[in-house]
Amino acid sequence: MPAVSNASRRAVLTGLAGTVAGCAVTPTVPVTGFEPRRISPILMTPERIIRITVCTRGFRPTGPRLDVEPVGETRVVHNYGHGGSGWSLSWGSSAIAARKAMALAGLAGGPPNIAVLGSGALGLTSALQLQRMGARVTIYARDRAAFTRSMRATGSWTPDSRVADADRISADFQPLWEQMARETYATHQTYLGTEGDSVVFSDRYYLSGEADLPRPPAPLPIRTGLGVKPIRFFEARLNGLTPRSFPLPASASPFAVGETRMGSSLQFNVTELAHRLETEFLTHGGRIETRTFNAPSELTTLPEKIVINCTGYGARALFGDKDLTPVRGQIAWLAPQPEANYGLHFRGVTVLSRPDGIVVQNTRNDMNGVGLDDETPDREEAEATIGLVAPLFPSIRRLPTG
Repeated sequence: MPAVSNASRRAVLTGLAGTVAGCAVTPTVPVTGFEPRRISPILMTPERIIRITVCTRGFRPTGPRLDVEPVGETRVVHNYGHGGSGWSLSWGSSAIAARKAMALAGLAGGPPNIAVLGSGALGLTSALQLQRMGARVTIYARDRAAFTRSMRATGSWTPDSRVADADRISADFQPLWEQMARETYATHQTYLGTEGDSVVFSDRYYLSGEADLPRPPAPLPIRTGLGVKPIRFFEARLNGLTPRSFPLPASASPFAVGETRMGSSLQFNVTELAHRLETEFLTHGGRIETRTFNAPSELTTLPEKIVINCTGYGARALFGDKDLTPVRGQIAWLAPQPEANYGLHFRGVTVLSRPDGIVVQNTRNDMNGVGLDDETPDREEAEATIGLVAPLFPSIRRLPTG
């Protein structure tokens, strides 16, 4: 096992503050001459909740599974176990899986027919990568994209979020992860500026210190998981790829806190992005068939003899992968505010404005969700999370009126 530095053993469950684009890994850049930034305040109140979603992320300590497994005469290329980095590693991971599938198929008999299991982030991108390589593709899935766990994602580019345990990875994992992250980042950018704004950049504020804000309300209810173990991550290898954050002078910050850093981060408008990818797949001749599999042997009944498995956490039951650990994560969604087009991280809470709602997620409490696959929404947790960040907004510098 390779040596792991103390810095690389920091917990991955830190939301925006722990991503490669966050303030924790960005050097200080002196900034002068900033005018006060005026942004629209978010109406941060429980009365604005429109839904509460819970997602079970499939985490593998050794990282995503990308090997090939024979099932009778069928060959299964696995592509699952990305933790909280599914959308962020999707294109790069799916390219690896698609190349393996195409190599198995060969080209002697013309375009190969290949199946994909699952229609979430990894399923859709695997299918599209296969199409771009010349394959005919059918997706077999229990649910269409709109009803998969991928639709409950935060929507930030977080390629190192719950993706592996630094104490369990092999020596070749970090360069493989970097390859997946870089290819995914580049491919997502091809959707910038296109109709529907499925991928955009948005301003982010990383806030620390309390200044004159009211003290936090009652502590957040803690959800304790069985078999909880520390999840760790490695130092980011993507220096220079993403915009760097920088400190805002107190006079320019819209928030009354001790310190404000500002950055810009890639954001997925997940509802529109999934619809866009599904439409693209179908337009290019792809098929989607509703089907549920309960055992690997059932795959041998498919006409396709090469399958890419993108079933996410479902692979634990389908393929008996006991290394696949559930990580419970909850989001409270507030009614959309198109004028509040930014995100922030404060007191361990991530807030992100999307066209389909305002994300409010306590990433600190994620650690207590390791080992839990209970997807029952917790209203008390949602309201407590909102209460942690609500004091930010009464004193915000508001947009001019009139």
